[in-house]
Amino acid sequence: MIAVVDYGMGNLRSVAKALETAGAVVEVTDEADKIREAAAVVLPGVGAFEGAMEGLRGRGLIRPVVQFIQEGKPFLGICLGLHLLFTESEEGGHHKGLGILKGKVKRFPQRVKIPHIGWNRVKKRAPAGQLSAVLKEVPDESYFYFDHSYYVEPEDETIVVTTTEYGVRFASSVAKNNIFACQFHPEKSQRQGLKLLENFAESLSCG
Repeated sequence: MIAVVDYGMGNLRSVAKALETAGAVVEVTDEADKIREAAAVVLPGVGAFEGAMEGLRGRGLIRPVVQFIQEGKPFLGICLGLHLLFTESEEGGHHKGLGILKGKVKRFPQRVKIPHIGWNRVKKRAPAGQLSAVLKEVPDESYFYFDHSYYVEPEDETIVVTTTEYGVRFASSVAKNNIFACQFHPEKSQRQGLKLLENFAESLSCG
């Protein structure tokens, strides 16, 4: 079972339905025990960083999510779920994240239209042999759907597996050990997004 974490924000149902279409057994939950027992965890999100952290904290979900990742189990972060993995965010002030990955969440420069909404190209950065299996058979420079005003700036650039251009070149997905997290929304990205989610679901049966 893949647990989609419910912390009171985000497009949980659309993420769950997309995973089900990709062949996964899915449960949307805010129960710590179900998260601990899941085969994989998905942390989606749409909204503000501070509110998301408060939602996780208020439901007692920070410890279960962090422990799940530290145990090396498959984890997928989407959009705000990517941001929350990092050390801190400048959205709405200065706020600490989960601290799983070192780096900051930064706002796009004023010279571009904010938020960044719509389809944009995702360019694979790492050599094919080093790319996350989640991107298997997803062609380089495929288009995915974005909706965000902030982007992540990892301290360790080796975790960046794809980049996208929007005023700046930013990390549109990262991977480290059991973690894959993306800025774009695979659940809204039609064929290539579904392929990514299929790869994630398939990795559970292969693992």
